[in-house]
Formats: sequence, C-alpha cells, structure tokens
Amino acid sequence: MRRITTIDLHANRLDGAIPPELGRLTNLTELRLSNNSLTGTIPGSNDSIMVSASSEDQIGLCQLAQLTDIDLSYNFLVGEIPTCLKQIQRLSVEGNCFQNNDIMNRPIEQCENITVTDKDHITGGSGDKSMIQPLWLLILEVIVGVSVLSMLTLCAIAGLRRRKARSSGDGVPWTRAISWKENTVISIDDDLLGNVPKMTRQELAEACEDFSNIIGSSHETVVYKGTMKDGREIAVVSLSVPVHYWSSYVELYFQREVVEMARLDHENVAKMVEYCKESDPFTRMLVFEYPANGTLYEHLHDGDGCQVSWPRRVKIALSIARVLRHLHTELQPPFAVAAFTSSSVYLTEEFSPKIIDFERWRALVAKPFLSSGVIVNGGPLNGAVDPRHMRFMDVQANTFAFGVILLELISGRASLSKDTDELVDWARKHLDQPQEFIKLVDPKLKNVNHENLGIICNAVNLCIDAEPSRRPSMNMIAAILEEGVDTSAATALRASSLAWAQAELAIS
Repeated sequence: MRRITTIDLHANRLDGAIPPELGRLTNLTELRLSNNSLTGTIPGSNDSIMVSASSEDQIGLCQLAQLTDIDLSYNFLVGEIPTCLKQIQRLSVEGNCFQNNDIMNRPIEQCENITVTDKDHITGGSGDKSMIQPLWLLILEVIVGVSVLSMLTLCAIAGLRRRKARSSGDGVPWTRAISWKENTVISIDDDLLGNVPKMTRQELAEACEDFSNIIGSSHETVVYKGTMKDGREIAVVSLSVPVHYWSSYVELYFQREVVEMARLDHENVAKMVEYCKESDPFTRMLVFEYPANGTLYEHLHDGDGCQVSWPRRVKIALSIARVLRHLHTELQPPFAVAAFTSSSVYLTEEFSPKIIDFERWRALVAKPFLSSGVIVNGGPLNGAVDPRHMRFMDVQANTFAFGVILLELISGRASLSKDTDELVDWARKHLDQPQEFIKLVDPKLKNVNHENLGIICNAVNLCIDAEPSRRPSMNMIAAILEEGVDTSAATALRASSLAWAQAELAIS
C-alpha cells in the first residue's frame, strides 16, 4: 500500500473544520490546506506537556510526528495554535482569525462575521437564542428590502439619465453592473480588452500539463509553467478568487490592468502575451513570456553566486535602471512595478534581466481590496484605498527598491521585504564614507572595479534617501550609471592584473 507523505489541497474551496482523522496519516511530512475557507480550531492539543509525549498520547495533527511542513494560511481558523505545531520547521498560519496578536491575522471585520456565525458550532453552544431570532431578523429583512428597492429605483433613474445624456456619443457598447452592496453603478466597456490576445482555459491546461506544473504560489495567486505549441515557454498567473468575491469593481480593475500590462513593450520586461477570462469554471489568468534562467534573487542568494560575476552584475544593474526609466518617464501614464524586488527580476540564458510584475495581481486579489470597492488606477469609486497596496503603485517606491537591488548586487546579501530595513541600515554605515565602500562588496566577488563601485554606491545613496521627495527620478539615476560606469571588455580585463598580464603576453 502506498504511504501518503504529502497532501496538497491549496485553493480547493474547502470549507468546514479540519478533520482530526488526518492525524492517523502517520507518514505525512507535508500538509498544505492554504487559501480555502476552513473554519473552527486546529485539531490538536495546546498542553505543553503533550509536546514531549509520545505520538500515541497526542491528538489530531499533533499525532503527525514526521510532519515538517504545514501551511494553513488564509482560511478562517480561530482559537489558538496547538503547541505541538509551533515546533515544526516550516509553519504558515497567517491570514486567519487566531487569538494570537503576534500573527498577521485577517482584518477584524472579516473575523467578526466568522466568529459570530460559527461560535456556537465551534464551542458546542446551545441554541437557546434561536427562539428570539425570527422577530429581529424579520424586521431587518423588511428594512433591507425597502432600502434595496429605493436604491434600485434611484440607480435606474440615474442610469436612464446617463444613457440619455450619452445618446449623442460615439455608440461604444457598455455593460451596466450594479450591486446593492456596492451602492454604485459601474460602467464596463465591453471592448476594453478587444485588442489584447485571449486564450481559452482548455488551451492553457494543455500548455501547463493540466495545471500540474506549479512553479510558485501565494494565497492570492498560483503560477504555472507551460509550453506553447510553437515551443515558447510561458508563465501563467491564475488569480485565486472565489466568484462571490469578484465584484464589478474588481472586474473593471482587472480589465484595466490587463490593458496596462499589454502596453508594456521593452526588452527588459517579460511581456504579457495573452489573458484568459471565463465564467464556468470562474477563471482569470494572465500569460507571460517566461525567462527560463530563474530569478536574480535565486542566482544571488540560493546558489553560490559564482555565475553572477562583477561585470555581469554591473550590466544587470544598468539594464534594470534603463527599463525603470522607460516605465517611469517614457510611458504616459507612467507605470510603477508593484513590490519591486530581486525576486521579480527574471534572467534569460544570457543573464539579461526581465521584469515580471506578479505582485500587481496579488494586490488586486487581496481581501482588503476586494471589500473596499476601489479602482486604483482609475481613482477611488467607493471608500479609501488600502495604503498597503497604494505604496506599491509608486515610482518613488520603485526608486528605493532599485537602490536595495543595487545593494544586493554589490553585497550578495538577501533582502526580502521584511528584512529591507536591516540591509539598508547596515549599508548606510559604510555609504557615508567612500573609503568604506569596499566593505559592502560580496566576498565571493573577484576583480571588482573600484571606480564602478564608487559610482554605484553613490547611486544607492540617492535611491534610498529616507525622504521620498528627495529621491531623484530613474531618468537621473540611469544617466548617472550610464555616464559613470564603464562596462567595456577592456575595463573588465584591467580589473584583474593576472588576466591583463596574460593578455599582454598573448599580444606580444
């Protein structure tokens, strides 16, 4: 009989409680239940004594003695995290409704609904209050019914007036989408995506091996790798959103962002080539060209970094500066990369950088955005924009992020979003004194050109200015690097006295 070691039910629309019987799968090493709608508590024990007890004495998931990786993030779980799970090597539980305030839980308003509706079920409470519910519930239904009727009447009148006012216009077809929850009529242009190539879900399933070739995932997206019939490699970003969360606001935002991405045409941007939009099953996917040499982050931090030599790092830095200049100053309106990091810079076989803006879609699918009713690029329609997402859509934030990527290229030190301040604070101690620039250099690097290093460090200083308004544009940063950094073969050769001597001997 085959032993089950891995269960991956990520984004499968599961609901209800986690069954304690999972604890009987004693060979289980990895359990992924993230991005579902699971409720209740995690079956296990919070007794610290249980941690040292034998697996036979434990209950629920605490019985899984071989479990090393568990992901329960982005459900609606409540209560406390069992003590036994805290000992596991890789534990992900953010995005729930736990009592522990140290964990990044869901917004309070989302957890309040879950706690109220499921509390009696979870705690085994009695139904004594059910006798008084019909009266207030009936009153509430009457009030809501009257409000909805009045709202629909007003919206219908407003729609007729707008249609009459536009009757002399250009005749572009519009779809009227209305919801009493949104309290606003949203106009969606049916022709908005007319010039963007479209693929069917079936075509993408064939290209991505029936969506089995997963190369990345988060609670908002799943990324698949595929191969087109003509041999092109693609990355397919699937938005993990239940249809009941997909309002007309989000649909309009989605369509506008597809158009935004489709207009990007630069050698250092991984082009969005097609999209997929279907109703049954509900599907929203984006198709990008896929540079097959991994990300800059992987080459700098997951390997030994030897493949990324100093001349190669300098050329990568110059290419990224040029593409940001193009996005920020040559496009109208300007385009800012969302959550720009070394993980969003992919490399070709020739180590040419290609930016893929996956984070833009993660910001779209995030629950606070879905509930806010906001079109970010088109201006607010109802409510305020979540500042956690607005900070991504900012060219000044891109300039700061570029400075951080330069630091990663120089130092070889990793800088995820949560560690950015640590890397920058460490670097600032040496950036104020040119004689200490060398202390920033990755020990694995050889033949570092000190003139180039000085120019790049000065650019870093400008990019990471704590006051965003003082950061120069990427037009200026790119010009500083282009004018000051020499990437010629002769310069790279002179950086190594041994190589230079060998070249001189070969010439003579």
